[in-house]
Amino acid sequence: MLMHGYEPVGMPRNKAWQQNELTPVFLAKGYAVAASAFSKQGWAVAEALPDTEQLREHFSSTYGKPKKTFAFGPSLGRHFALATVETHGKSYDGALSICGVNVPASVIFDEGIVTPLVALDYFFPDALMLPKDGLIDASAPPMVDPQVIETALARNEVNALILVERLEIPRAALPGAMMLNYMVLKEVQNRAGGHPVDNTNTSYSGFGDDAAFNKGVKRYAGAPAAIDYIAGNANLTGRIDDQVVLLANQIDQTIPPRFAKHYPALVSSTAKSEQLLILPSIGEGHCNFTPEQVSGAFDALLERVEKHGVSEKN
Repeated sequence: MLMHGYEPVGMPRNKAWQQNELTPVFLAKGYAVAASAFSKQGWAVAEALPDTEQLREHFSSTYGKPKKTFAFGPSLGRHFALATVETHGKSYDGALSICGVNVPASVIFDEGIVTPLVALDYFFPDALMLPKDGLIDASAPPMVDPQVIETALARNEVNALILVERLEIPRAALPGAMMLNYMVLKEVQNRAGGHPVDNTNTSYSGFGDDAAFNKGVKRYAGAPAAIDYIAGNANLTGRIDDQVVLLANQIDQTIPPRFAKHYPALVSSTAKSEQLLILPSIGEGHCNFTPEQVSGAFDALLERVEKHGVSEKN
């Protein structure tokens, strides 16, 4: 079951959903591959899991129950893959998650999206060109130009370096990462009915003069419905009964390394650490793996399933 990454809202779907470039990796090993475009674009966490489960059931009823079933996802699809085995583990034998942030969605939006954006706005007020009410202003544009962000950053490389070091995002990738964060936040605000993070009482650190930062950074009250939406849809818990393998790029401009310890800690808190294998990080770029590297990661998952046995599945 292959779950794709983030698809921006509005991206044309004029043709049938294309085969993922990694599909041949699994076909070559004798596995069938089923993939859904999902019924909605963007942060489609609420739709991805039921859509994938419906597809899995359709495959089984059409072609017969598979001997083994695995979840696979790159980028945002890695979140879907982990959430799938946490939620529908009885129907799966394992999951391979690559190049993903692998943290609960509430952490993604708080520390991974809103924190970088409010920090950027604090140090570079003209970078996002926000209206009066900032990130929650209804007149704020749905998209920002990364070149405008770069122009602002270039005016003060000392402050840009503070962002680079605190957020663990390479300097060259900073404008694009901020653009992506902003796009996802605005899309989710529309989807969830409001701002999904409340930072009114957040105490920030690591931004140079933290006292000045905490005094001057913009504060936003979260919309309860939006906060509940994020927490209520595939908010990872670490409760896994299947074998799970994680693979990341060593230098990823989209997924900062500061998140790497979150999911292992969640799994450890549920006493399931023996179910999780974290492979050594390799390469540079977001989801920049060769087919051979993905094939090797999948082999590692198959080996663990074979070694530890497969529990009876419903």
